[in-house]
Amino acid sequence: QVQLAESGGGSVQAGGSLRLSCLASGYGFSTLCMAWFRQAPGKEREGVAAISSDGTPTYADFVKGRFTISRDSSKRTPTLQMSSLKPEDTARYYCAAEPSGFASYCYVGALRGGKYNSWGQGTQVTVSS
Repeated sequence: QVQLAESGGGSVQAGGSLRLSCLASGYGFSTLCMAWFRQAPGKEREGVAAISSDGTPTYADFVKGRFTISRDSSKRTPTLQMSSLKPEDTARYYCAAEPSGFASYCYVGALRGGKYNSWGQGTQVTVSS
């Protein structure tokens, strides 16, 4: 089973930047489909960005051009670089992972929460106006 631990959340003003990291352990990192989700109070969880085992990214429309997802195999961490943050980005952000034998599996439903069986505890991001 994959264990995930997020870090890097915090409070910033609108227009600022934050970088989230997720340390993955307990499974071969190179075979993992990985993603970031978020959930704001009173709202449903939504997919933010995903990255396949071969490094192909997928983004939700509302973060395109502002967020970048990447993965560092040596550090076993997918990171989410968030720029031009808006107050509506305020949420708890969760890292998710799912093993896959094929990178193409990661592409299908990459931003659907039901795809992933391993989740971190989350890290809070607060953006003030």
